[in-house]
Amino acid sequence: MRITWWGHATTTIEENGTRLLTDPVLTSRIAHLRRRRGPAPLPVAAECDAVLISHMHADHLHLTSLTLVAPGAALVVPQGTARLIAQEFGTAMADRCIEVAPGNQVRIGALDITAITAHHDGRRLPWSSFSGPALGYRIEGSPSVWFAGDTDLFDELGAEAGPVDMALVPVGGWGPSLGPGHLDPVRAAEAVQRVQARAAIPVHFGTFWPIGCDWLKPELFLPPGDRFKAAMAELDPAVNVEILAPGESTEVVAP
Repeated sequence: MRITWWGHATTTIEENGTRLLTDPVLTSRIAHLRRRRGPAPLPVAAECDAVLISHMHADHLHLTSLTLVAPGAALVVPQGTARLIAQEFGTAMADRCIEVAPGNQVRIGALDITAITAHHDGRRLPWSSFSGPALGYRIEGSPSVWFAGDTDLFDELGAEAGPVDMALVPVGGWGPSLGPGHLDPVRAAEAVQRVQARAAIPVHFGTFWPIGCDWLKPELFLPPGDRFKAAMAELDPAVNVEILAPGESTEVVAP
């Protein structure tokens, strides 16, 4: 299996000719946020068989980026999202949506995908009435992968997501504060331990930052990746943590 991190929560998971693209942000800007590290993803990032959307927040369901994705790709989205897609783009794109809730399963090519719970606000916001469940996804491949989306710790996390070979786990955010429903580096390490992952790649850090705020709390921009690795080594040194730069890939093999 080949995993590429494009920055923030955008990854490509590729196995046996099937390509999944998570929470695509393929541009250099999201509203008041700009990409501070690395260029916008290469055009190859848009080539996929399916998109996995974890929730409706604009840095995960980025409407502009959806228009750049391969036109034949299925859109696996939280329940309630197809109506938003139809409003923005019409029925042709909405018809590509496969709406899911925790426990629902979808098969895309060679991969089986299960939607799992995420403890995070699933509303579109601001100025929108659209809402749906926030999700993570478990991808059954060789190896298996947990893509967390955005989540906080919750009691059933290990039972729903684990055990799993690889965790794509959020360790930070996109600004000078980290509100509820998110994992910081230490809590991300605990999440990885709960799902019994043997390897982890930190995501959702070191990519976007508010325009004009580069000077504000720089310790929350790049350091979360290294802090997660240190926290993971202290909590469970058997877990292999690989820190990627945007655009970098790694090959992951089953045990």
